[in-house]
Formats: sequence, structure tokens, C-alpha cells
Amino acid sequence: MDSQKQLAGVKIIRLPQVMEITGLARSTIYKWIKQGNFPAQVNLGPNSVGFLSTEISEWLSDRVQHSRARG
Repeated sequence: MDSQKQLAGVKIIRLPQVMEITGLARSTIYKWIKQGNFPAQVNLGPNSVGFLSTEISEWLSDRVQHSRARG
């Protein structure tokens, strides 16, 4: 039940949406996932993946905070 509460309001977004939101290319996203610098995808099926909207939002927020901290 706790995991259901944690996922309430969380959406799975597909790669084209992630690319639009972040402004990153597909190759950059997958390279950064491999390097551990971007949230990993969630397998939805044999040929389908998505990303948790909350993880993408947190990643963006972190990027903005680091950018602003450097001046």
C-alpha cells in the first residue's frame, strides 16, 4: 500500500516528451543514463520504456539549482 501512495500522481512519460521537456537529444539522454547523470528509464514492456515524471522534474530542478549556484 505504501508504494501505491508514493506513486499517486506520478506519470510515466515517453522519450519524446522527455526530449521536449529537457531540450536534450535522444543520444545525450541515453549516454547520461549510462554515466549515471540522468534518471533511468522504466521498462514498460519488451519494446517500450518510459520515465517517471517526478524524477525528470527533480533532475531539472537540480540542474537549475546548480546553474544558479555557480552564478
